[in-house]
Amino acid sequence: MGKLVAFLYGIVAYLVFAIVIMYSLGFVSGLVVPKTIDSGPAGPLVESIVINLVLLTIFALQHSVMARPQFKKWWTTIVPKSVERSTYVLLASLALALVFWQWRPIPGVVWDVKDPTIAASLLYLGLFGWVLVFLSTFMINHFELFGLHQVANNLAGKPMPPMKFKTPMLYNVVRHPIYLGFIIFVWATPVMTAGHLLFAGVVTAYIFVGIALEEHDLIAVFGDEYRRYRQRVAMIVPFIGRSS
Repeated sequence: MGKLVAFLYGIVAYLVFAIVIMYSLGFVSGLVVPKTIDSGPAGPLVESIVINLVLLTIFALQHSVMARPQFKKWWTTIVPKSVERSTYVLLASLALALVFWQWRPIPGVVWDVKDPTIAASLLYLGLFGWVLVFLSTFMINHFELFGLHQVANNLAGKPMPPMKFKTPMLYNVVRHPIYLGFIIFVWATPVMTAGHLLFAGVVTAYIFVGIALEEHDLIAVFGDEYRRYRQRVAMIVPFIGRSS
C-alpha cells in the first residue's frame, strides 16, 4: 500500500509540474492564459520590484537548496528516497506557480518590434526555446528527472540503477541545453517590458549560479570524467565557454 501511495504521489507531483510548466509558456509569451507577465494593473514601482524579486528568490532558493547533495542526505531521513525527487518537483512547481500568481507587472517598453516578420520570428524563437527545454530532458531521462522513474521502480520493487555519466545528442554540443532553452525562451520576445526584462535578467543570472552549483556537484560525483567534458564541450553557447 505504501508503494502504491508513493506512486500515486509521484503521478500527482508530475501532473502539477506539467500544468505549471504549460502555464509558463503562456505567462512569458503572453498567449492564452488569464494572467501573463504583463497583464493586470501596475502598482507602485518599488513595491512591484521588491515583490517580484522576493518571488523569484523563493523559487531560486527552493530550487537550489533542495538540489544539493547535503540537503538530500538530510531530507531523505525525513521523506522516503523513492519520493524525494517527486517532492522536489512538486515544491518547485508550487514555487513557480506562486511567481505566476503574485507577479506584479511593470510597464515601460524596452523594445517593441513593429515589423511583423521579425516579431513573429522572435515569438517562434521563444517557443523553440521552450520546446528545446523538453527535448533536452528526454535526451537524458525525462521520467527520472521529474521523479516518475523512482516511484515506478519503487512500486515494482526494483532498485534505481546507479548514476551514469552520459552526453547524448545536444549534450555533445552544449553542456546545459535545458538552460539554453530557458534563456532563449525568456529573452526572445517581440515586446520587452520592464517587468519582462526584470524576469529575464533574474532568471538568467540564477541559471548561471545554478550551473556553477550543479557542475560542482557533478565534478564531486564523476571527477576527471566531467572535467574532461567541460574542456571539450561549451557551457551554454556552442564553442564558447569551455573550461580551460
